[in-house]
Amino acid sequence: MKKIRDFIWPAIGLVAVVVSVYLLWHLLKGLSFADVEASLRAIPPHRYLLAIASTLVAYAALAWYDRIALLHLGVKGISWLFVSVCSFTTYALSHNIGASVFSGAVVRYRAYSSKGLSAPQIAVLVALCSFTFGLGTALLGGAVLVLKPDLLERLKDLLPPMLASPTTARIIGAALLAFVALYVVGSILHFRPLTIRAFKIEYPRPRIMVRQLVAAPLELLGAAGIIYFALPEAGNPGFLVVLAVFLASFSVALVSHAPGGLGVFELVFITAMPDLPKTDVLAAVLIFRLFYLLLPFAMAIVVVLLFERGRLAAALRGPVESPATVPPPPIDGPGITPKLDAAQVRKAG
Repeated sequence: MKKIRDFIWPAIGLVAVVVSVYLLWHLLKGLSFADVEASLRAIPPHRYLLAIASTLVAYAALAWYDRIALLHLGVKGISWLFVSVCSFTTYALSHNIGASVFSGAVVRYRAYSSKGLSAPQIAVLVALCSFTFGLGTALLGGAVLVLKPDLLERLKDLLPPMLASPTTARIIGAALLAFVALYVVGSILHFRPLTIRAFKIEYPRPRIMVRQLVAAPLELLGAAGIIYFALPEAGNPGFLVVLAVFLASFSVALVSHAPGGLGVFELVFITAMPDLPKTDVLAAVLIFRLFYLLLPFAMAIVVVLLFERGRLAAALRGPVESPATVPPPPIDGPGITPKLDAAQVRKAG
């Protein structure tokens, strides 16, 4: 039964890719490579530089996710450089491959275990980073839906009429903001922990919560900024609209379990931008894939190979003491205290 479950999500991802690519082909048929190349050439150099800067902002914020989780765990002695490289590698691989052997949990386990962190601590770190991303999505998504409830109408060709209505958008936006508000209040007032099976979920300290509310939106704003700056200035619907469409496209791509959201992300984004030429929108999405996904992916593979080579060399030389100062896993402290062993952590994420 377990082996069958292992094939379910990859199968769903494959079906999502096939269906999305088919729909995307119908949406873009008639366009030529020359048209897309012309759109890429039409992007001014300074906007390429702004897109690169947005990429750096996004990945810097992702590194902050890990730093916040380590602060929550009380772990000291791990340098910003190590944390940044680990975070960059984790997200570069997981964004492109998804639920695979290079998932976020596996990469982080290999990296942070070399610094002395235990399996339960790494599980807390992975869970908190994932929740931080979800918190930022809820905050920004709720805000844009409340401020611009007509945005879902851009997806009326992909959504049922009831879900694309402004009323529904306001309700969804208000619910998302209410969830964030509850999290903030729970952190400030130290609400009782919630136990779900093997996990004990406790509200983090307010200083951790505040950092989460800054880091997560910053990462999403940076990622959306890549596409915003790659779109033409003439007819550009504005950053708020681009942000909303990006959040919808990225969320659907994640839910689809398609590797890298291939086809799914493009389909949703291009459909939601009917006011701009399709070639210009496609060119902007390609720039996003290049800067945010493909180039980091290539760099991450090199990092993993070098890291594993170093680990192998260290194993041949003999055991060495970890330089990190790692306290024991919290029992009643704030956060998420899982009851997982090392083998389960390798399969998480």
